[in-house]
Amino acid sequence: MVDAETTKHFINDPTHLVNTALRAVTLTNPSVDLDAENKVIYRKPSSLPAPQVSIVSGGGSGHEPSFAAFVGHGLLTGAVAGTIFASPSAEQIRRCLMQRVSGEKGILVTVMNYTGDVLNFGMAVEKAKASGREVEMVVVGDDVGVGREQGGKVGRRGIAGTVLVHKISGALAATGASLKEVAGVAQLVSDNIVSIGTSLSHVHVPGREKPQASDEELKEDEAEIGMGIHNEPGSEKATDDLPGLVKKMLGHLLDQSDSDRSFLDVSSKDEVVLFINNLGGTSVLELGGITNEAVEQLQKDYSIKPVRIISGTFMTSLNGLGFSITLLRIRDTGLGKSMLELLDAPAEATGWAAAISTKTWAAGSQTDAGKAATQASEEGEVTSNLKIDHELAKKALTSGLNRVIAAEADITQYDTIVGDGDCGIGLKRGAEAILKVLDTSRPTDDAVLFLDRIIGSVENTMDGTSGALYAIFLNALANGLRTQDSSSAQAVTVETWSKALASSLQSLSKYTPAKPGDRTLIDALHPFVETLEKTRNVKSAAEAADAGAKSTRGMKASLGRTVYVGGEGWQGVPDPGAHGLAEILTGLSDGLN
Repeated sequence: MVDAETTKHFINDPTHLVNTALRAVTLTNPSVDLDAENKVIYRKPSSLPAPQVSIVSGGGSGHEPSFAAFVGHGLLTGAVAGTIFASPSAEQIRRCLMQRVSGEKGILVTVMNYTGDVLNFGMAVEKAKASGREVEMVVVGDDVGVGREQGGKVGRRGIAGTVLVHKISGALAATGASLKEVAGVAQLVSDNIVSIGTSLSHVHVPGREKPQASDEELKEDEAEIGMGIHNEPGSEKATDDLPGLVKKMLGHLLDQSDSDRSFLDVSSKDEVVLFINNLGGTSVLELGGITNEAVEQLQKDYSIKPVRIISGTFMTSLNGLGFSITLLRIRDTGLGKSMLELLDAPAEATGWAAAISTKTWAAGSQTDAGKAATQASEEGEVTSNLKIDHELAKKALTSGLNRVIAAEADITQYDTIVGDGDCGIGLKRGAEAILKVLDTSRPTDDAVLFLDRIIGSVENTMDGTSGALYAIFLNALANGLRTQDSSSAQAVTVETWSKALASSLQSLSKYTPAKPGDRTLIDALHPFVETLEKTRNVKSAAEAADAGAKSTRGMKASLGRTVYVGGEGWQGVPDPGAHGLAEILTGLSDGLN
């Protein structure tokens, strides 16, 4: 699925893109410098307060913030960049090892398991050794998307788990540890990491021609599990929803019965770090949902409660529309510094985004399970003597709510043209919440109590401008009813509702300047209230609301996001908020008959 969105770039010259991106790293972190000729980002000698093991990594560009933005205190000492998705040359790497980082306490080279990277970094390491430098090299292969059979002698690819190797070994190096100790911990972390990614599409490299459609492209409803960070094939294509994808991914990471992929035996007794990585094109909002799903499934299906959860953008595949899951099994380093302590240690590198301290993690794990419950409101229900026919009220309201739910697609289409597309979903979410309240709460003939229950669900489920307007109006409506309460039971009439609606409309006007003719939901609400007040006829009032909503077609907006919409599309659709309200009121009227 390669479309215009994935092939459009602000910078199409790949050479210029890489060079300027590397320069930008030095602009955002004054402790690092750039060897532009060799594409090396390295720590300035002045930023090193005392000699320490130098840690060098790198690879093809396109995986930012890896690797250049991880250069800094507590992480890498130097990073060497190739062109997009291509290994740097052995000469670039040699220059870094010999000229840009200190060899006083030795150098650790950490590289991901790709043939080009291993060969070029390996060649440079051997040259540096031959020149008298003490250098060790650790190759990270954490991707279980490639099984033993497919990986063969090459082994697993290196992906996002490499970042944790960098972080833990970098923190240890900052303590003044020896090369043997730093390399040993790097290898220990590498041996206890498994990762797998999934993506909804392949990525396009700037400067390359748009690829022709082929059978290799993913269909609209497909995701590729195990796709590599350079578009390499994964283990399978799937049409699952997010829970299904996460289930399969965790299965590949943890299922010991899968002899092809059981690279690490993790049990509920182990301390485990969960690392969720954005491949570049997944929104922060979605990444949060993905993280939550992974945490819930780990606990539910494997009884694993991670001791650390890190989620963010660390190793990308350009703007890859996907994510990866990494699990690190904590092991004793034998050095008096635990993996967790080293993972939590602060790092002054722009690419490292996990800022939570060990102290905060420890405090957070000691939560009081009953705290939330004790903080919950214990307010009693406020009753009145205003009586309604509960079954009729429920029937009428259910009719209105079901009607707006059925109209969600149209409302969303209208709001996509004139707004941000969330009006239909918001109304549907609120309507479904109210229906749930109607089905689960005990029946009541108290009009105020009946309305208060509805208000609570609206306030908790409807957000945005329309949610606020509905909540204000309904609260004012409840107040309008209370002002008509008496000391003895009395039936609520159309006149009672009419007076309460008129007062609530007046209250709403204090919070919004919207008037009829401004192309808002007021164009449906105002004629409903006005007609009901005059005729005492709900059907006539609902018809007036519908007519008011339809009149917004072609009406120029004075308020709301529609004001900012250019073009002519808005002229052909009604205001989505007015249309949605008219649907509710029309359905409510139908339910009363």
